[in-house]
Amino acid sequence: MSKIKNVSLPQPCPHLAEFRSKHGPKPFRALQDCLRAAKPMGRAAIRRDPNEVPRCGSCGSSARPRLYACVACAAVHCHAPPPGASHAAAHAESMPPGHEIAVDVDRAELFCCQCRDQVYDRDFDSAVVSATVGSLIPPPQPYPHPENLRKRRRIDYRPWTPDLREKMLIGQNSSLLRISDPNTHDAGSGSDSKLPWGLRGLNNLGNTCFMNSVLQALLHTPPLRNYFLSDRHNRYYCQRNNSSTTTRGRRNGGKENLNSKLCLACDLDAMFSAVFSGDPTTYSPAKFLYSWWQHAANLATYEQQDAHEFFISILDGIHEKVEKDRCKPHSQGSGDCCIAHRVFSGILRSDVMCMACGFTSTTYDPCVDISLDLEPNQPEKMGSMKSHHSCNGEVDSMNWSTSTLTGCLDRFTRPERLGTDQKFFCQHCQVRQESLKQMSIRKLPLVSCFHIKRFEHSSLRNMSKKVDRYLQFPFSLDMAPYLSSSILRSRFGNRIFSFDGDEQDAQDELSSEFELFAVITHTGKLNAGHYVTYLRLSNQWYKCDDAWITQVNESIVRASQGYMMFYVQKMLYYKASGRPVSS
Repeated sequence: MSKIKNVSLPQPCPHLAEFRSKHGPKPFRALQDCLRAAKPMGRAAIRRDPNEVPRCGSCGSSARPRLYACVACAAVHCHAPPPGASHAAAHAESMPPGHEIAVDVDRAELFCCQCRDQVYDRDFDSAVVSATVGSLIPPPQPYPHPENLRKRRRIDYRPWTPDLREKMLIGQNSSLLRISDPNTHDAGSGSDSKLPWGLRGLNNLGNTCFMNSVLQALLHTPPLRNYFLSDRHNRYYCQRNNSSTTTRGRRNGGKENLNSKLCLACDLDAMFSAVFSGDPTTYSPAKFLYSWWQHAANLATYEQQDAHEFFISILDGIHEKVEKDRCKPHSQGSGDCCIAHRVFSGILRSDVMCMACGFTSTTYDPCVDISLDLEPNQPEKMGSMKSHHSCNGEVDSMNWSTSTLTGCLDRFTRPERLGTDQKFFCQHCQVRQESLKQMSIRKLPLVSCFHIKRFEHSSLRNMSKKVDRYLQFPFSLDMAPYLSSSILRSRFGNRIFSFDGDEQDAQDELSSEFELFAVITHTGKLNAGHYVTYLRLSNQWYKCDDAWITQVNESIVRASQGYMMFYVQKMLYYKASGRPVSS
């Protein structure tokens, strides 16, 4: 086995290399006319006629484990794993050199009869996919890929060390942080143990538990926390900039806009400074609440709001402020427009395939979170019935299947047949046809937020209800199965070339391994509930219930009724810059 960028690849077959040298650079193009697909998204097979039933030329069997057609002479022979007989290998030995390479008639995969093993060829795989879907699709219009899909050059992380000038500036413009005595008991925190640095209770200002729960998650989101604590957004500089812009507007005869002074990022910067100041007493985010009310005037009430809606509103507020301050607007899909989308923004891919001809329409949409439906509530099989307990500790009268986060993601990314009322206009057929739709993740964000749809609305009954079902979520999550590259490869078979700009090497993609660090839960009824956040800091879980912070064990978190889950990448990559780094 050889390794390319830490990916193990099989050694090239000498018989395949000899076959390629004899038949030119593209020896498999003649197979395209014999390739057939049983149905859209189906596996390709080798058939000269769609109704043909291939049989072994030696024994006449059509039911052997594998039937292979010689690429040189098209003779079909069977092959069985040892100790079974291989008429394909016998055919290759009886013929002159050049008949060693064959193709599986049912799977359209190359096989070396001499080595008795599968072999891989990039041009052959390209011919298979091109014959399956490419010939049915008109030449696609060039699609402008987002900037963030460009291949990034990686550099090794090097810690920053200040030089003499920077040390002097730090000494002149810094003040010592207050560190509380760990032996003293903080009554407001609700715990007599030492809390981690930056963990501070937030006062409830009147049905604002929805805000406190989201703010606790944002305050301890690692990339966001590092951004504000490293002074990447200085509220004093930002406010001075806004003041100078307002003054220039007045001189030019313009009117002062109160929203021009509004900056949620400045309020977050002030909150980060206060929470990480070392003060153990509870903090009141009144200034942030007032600014958010100005940004979202339709939600400026003391009624309970939805935590997910508040989360989206905060990110939009930060993004809109950055867009107004810049001369040229940036797409949020690029992930570089503002810190909110730099941390939370990903890209979803949507494929809609015509059921008649196989034409596929692909669109890309930016997203800052993924909303997931719970799996259908079905009774478990009799052989696997176990007692389950509800969140209130009562035993359910019936045994239902348990929903899992991975199951919800599988349901989100599996092909879905659209109804007759949602027929898709096929550019190849030029009529509306029934279609299959499949979602996948084109680009992973640094922090993945999953929102569970627990609030349902029935248009027939004109009423809303809350779904109190338990959801099992992992502490470590691998997102590789839900990436577009993985789903495309599973759709077209075990191909080793890139699809639609996807890089072949796994190192070219952002890390797909994620760790859970925050869970927002909702308990109670639809209009009279309460939000609580569970945070993992220094490998220990803490319950943030407004002003009260308590240490809890892992089982409490697993049993909670998750509403929003926050996962951060285990491996963070640093993009190279042209600026020199002092060592």
